Amino acid sequence: MATIDNILNTRKSEGLFRTLKHEITATDFCSNDYLGLARSKAISSSILAQVSVLEKKNGATGSRLLSGNSELYNALESQIASFHHAESALLYPSGYQANVGLLSCLGTKEDTFILDSLVHASLIDGARLSKAKRFKFLHNDVADLKKKLCKSTGNIYVIVEGLYSMDGDISKLQEISTVCEKANAKLIVDEAHSVGILGEHGAGLVSKLGLENKVFARIVTYGKAFGSHGAAILGSASLRDWLVNFSRSFIYSTGLPPFQLIAIQEIYQAMPQLDEERKKLWNNMDYFRSKQEEHHQWLPSSSPIQSLIVQGNDQVKKLAESLQTKGFEVFPILSPTVAVNLSLIHI
Repeated sequence: MATIDNILNTRKSEGLFRTLKHEITATDFCSNDYLGLARSKAISSSILAQVSVLEKKNGATGSRLLSGNSELYNALESQIASFHHAESALLYPSGYQANVGLLSCLGTKEDTFILDSLVHASLIDGARLSKAKRFKFLHNDVADLKKKLCKSTGNIYVIVEGLYSMDGDISKLQEISTVCEKANAKLIVDEAHSVGILGEHGAGLVSKLGLENKVFARIVTYGKAFGSHGAAILGSASLRDWLVNFSRSFIYSTGLPPFQLIAIQEIYQAMPQLDEERKKLWNNMDYFRSKQEEHHQWLPSSSPIQSLIVQGNDQVKKLAESLQTKGFEVFPILSPTVAVNLSLIHI
């Protein structure tokens, strides 16, 4: 019988062993801090100024259904819903908890989930915890989605991302929304990587396309372009009530501390003033793409996520180490995060 040590040793021998990395000190080409807000002294100052006058506890002290709720929570959720043109919002401690908490409490055994083949691991985990049947459709392939819809029963939920975290391509959301509407399927969009950088004032891809009323649920997270932490699920008032009653990762988690709520609040306040930062981000991306050499194999992407394909785990790790010695903070992406033999330098 395999032991923990045996399995870990096998992973080491296969070059797949994970370790925690050091703090980034070189030029950052690896993090999700697209707008530099995690490093912004102005944002830090505004957060600290609000915290200094807040007469609140340091921590939430419990789950929101017990001692952890507050007027600060309620005001922030109203602010979030208004910013994204949603009927309601419900905050979670992290994007992972939001995705798992949403999908795990939806769907009976008569219902169906259809997931894009490249959605985030947290969405896959949430779907696995649900009782619903599951299908995957080929990445961003609307024709294959239609085939899967024909096989689906009960309440049908189609799950996609706005901007895909590994390939860096943008969802064919307009087409997918039209297909879902015709099939009477509910569309769920994870906007982890699209919020903050797409749409008016960074409201996300759904808002950019004017699809707010066509989407059953959106997940917006604050650990990427927002440079902070936490997440919110956007949807109808009924969906919010459902989550409060049945989403286990919400019910059984301690609420966010007041400091974190203020941080999210202040970044939302700043978002409308960051259009120049967003423009600079896209200009940087265009410049980066113009310098890509043709003999290297890059995944097709028109977003700030750029991925270089390198065959073999050993080769991709050597390349990453070489770039790190030259002052560029990049890391190799290995299976099982990506497919076997599709190792990436992820920028």
